[in-house]
Amino acid sequence: MALSPNIILFIKTLIFSSVVFVWVVRYQNIIEEFKQFSYPSWLRDIVGIFKIAFVILIMNSENELVKIGSVGISVLMIAALITHLRVKNPVFKMMPSFSLLILNVLIFTQS
Repeated sequence: MALSPNIILFIKTLIFSSVVFVWVVRYQNIIEEFKQFSYPSWLRDIVGIFKIAFVILIMNSENELVKIGSVGISVLMIAALITHLRVKNPVFKMMPSFSLLILNVLIFTQS
């Protein structure tokens, strides 16, 4: 089932704004999370660069770039879910990663 272009744009904007909000506005929380996960700061920075780059690709009008961005975010969200499971976080802490994964799979299938 094909979604309307307005719904696709809304989903893309939601993905973009949520990633920018978490990785720019609430960056201090990301620093703390990566410490909790025992991940190095260089990995946090690389993940952040990739996330920002991928959401910029998602906002593109070129379908191939949108697909690259949505696959990239999906891979990062799978890694995030694995991390949450590894550290035994409660389900509610996994919901943002799971939601972004589902939204990006939807965008991929509609592009």
